[in-house]
Amino acid sequence: MKCLYYLSPSLGMSENISRDLREIGINDWYVHIISKDESGLAQKHLRSGNYLEKLDIVRSGTIGAAIGFCVAIIAIFLLSSFKPFGPNIPTFVYLMLLFVITMFGAWEGGLFGVEKENRKLTQFHNDIEAGKCLVLIYALKSQEKKIKEMMRMKHQHSELAAIDKHFINPFSNLSKVHKLSDKPI
Repeated sequence: MKCLYYLSPSLGMSENISRDLREIGINDWYVHIISKDESGLAQKHLRSGNYLEKLDIVRSGTIGAAIGFCVAIIAIFLLSSFKPFGPNIPTFVYLMLLFVITMFGAWEGGLFGVEKENRKLTQFHNDIEAGKCLVLIYALKSQEKKIKEMMRMKHQHSELAAIDKHFINPFSNLSKVHKLSDKPI
């Protein structure tokens, strides 16, 4: 499954895109819109992007867990080398220490990620702040051609800005789509 990123000039045009996607068989569940106007999305009954799409929680949490894991390995090495609590520390204690410090790192990383915009959305930040909408369409390979064709035929004002081949992976990069020409709105 891929995620197609379309940049739409307005919320009204995004509503039309959502309607036309329903007409070709794409469920609303697979269409998320990221907009500065959250209340407008609710009024038009459009599915807003979720926190995992908007914020950097998963990526930062994973980085935090990796840092926590490394800190735990160092702590376990130091504890096993210097034996400040005696020579007979059960292996279970070391495993629990590894688990607790790794999870603490994941938690701290996730809290850090709540403060940051999703790394995949940073290139669209100025457009979203200017009032445009980013329409995320999650498409199966069999649906991709149909979606692109419908968008090209009915919604020339919206441009395919990027494609995310690994939408689950927070570390993957978007494949940028090069703009062929400036399209009038």
